[in-house]
Amino acid sequence: MGNHLFIPQNYNPILCRKDTEKAIKLIKDTFELQLTSELRLRRVTAPLIVLQGTGINDDLTGVERKVQFPVKAFDEAKAEVVNSLAKWKRMALVDYEMPEGYGILTDMNALRPDEDLDNTHSIYVDQWDWELCMNNENRTLAFLKKIVEKIYEAIKRTEYVLYENYPQIKPTLPENITFIHAEELLQMYPNLTAKEREDAFAKKHAAYFIIGIGALLTNGEKHDLRSPDYDDWITPNSDGFVGLNGDIMFWNPLLGHALEISSMGIRVNPETLQIQLNMENATDRKELLFHSKLLKGDLPQSIGGGIGQSRLCMFLLKKAHIGEVQSSIWPDDMREECKKNNIVLV
Repeated sequence: MGNHLFIPQNYNPILCRKDTEKAIKLIKDTFELQLTSELRLRRVTAPLIVLQGTGINDDLTGVERKVQFPVKAFDEAKAEVVNSLAKWKRMALVDYEMPEGYGILTDMNALRPDEDLDNTHSIYVDQWDWELCMNNENRTLAFLKKIVEKIYEAIKRTEYVLYENYPQIKPTLPENITFIHAEELLQMYPNLTAKEREDAFAKKHAAYFIIGIGALLTNGEKHDLRSPDYDDWITPNSDGFVGLNGDIMFWNPLLGHALEISSMGIRVNPETLQIQLNMENATDRKELLFHSKLLKGDLPQSIGGGIGQSRLCMFLLKKAHIGEVQSSIWPDDMREECKKNNIVLV
């Protein structure tokens, strides 16, 4: 694995470092208010670490290492830094006694040491993690799209508030977000890789939601990997394909590629969890705390996801590198190359 850096030609940041920090706070405060209003979410406190072996931590694609350490107070049992709060949030819905149609929002901070560092990927990950209680009748593509559109509207309003305060940053997002299934993308661009397909469609439509992340496509491959125990990527939907999950993607003209802003979906129920665990040869997880609760029907049906905080700030502020809006660690050669090209890493 290596580190990759793209330098936009003649790059000059629109805001200085001081104004950038002010604008970051404006974006985060505004978007959080808009999102909680749109989805009826309550702000709650979230963990940075969980105990190993509970099944609560997100396995992402299943191959990434977790940051782990022994804890003296637990007889040296290991704790691990969360990768995301996909499973923890669903359990928290029970703890907070959230009724149907309401949910929770929290700040998630994570460390992912296996990331390939580039303009949009950092070891440090920060995102808004949200989870919303729903009923089984809403396990539909139409409901998924409705929630995506609400999130998109919250982003659009945040973009406008930013423009009101910093008129030199012009809004660029289209009026509506486009929906497409990963299989449709494959059929549209059969000779391109998955990432190249994302870029080609993003350049044309600017903002879209790609459905069905995790399921096998007709070429025998997955568009991208997705853990089998939170999103439902196997249930047939009304567009003739499978999957009740996906990613929000924006075209980033500065970098010339699609930028993933959010990963989200309707969560697995006991039946789809069993199927997806079988498909991924992960049935050993059934005995873990989270999985056993879900299989017994002790957890509510929900929809949820994560929205990248630094990713969104980077996009709206038209920055060339995520390190301009968050503090992390970067290789010396990357810092030097960035500095030479007016990209000041925090």
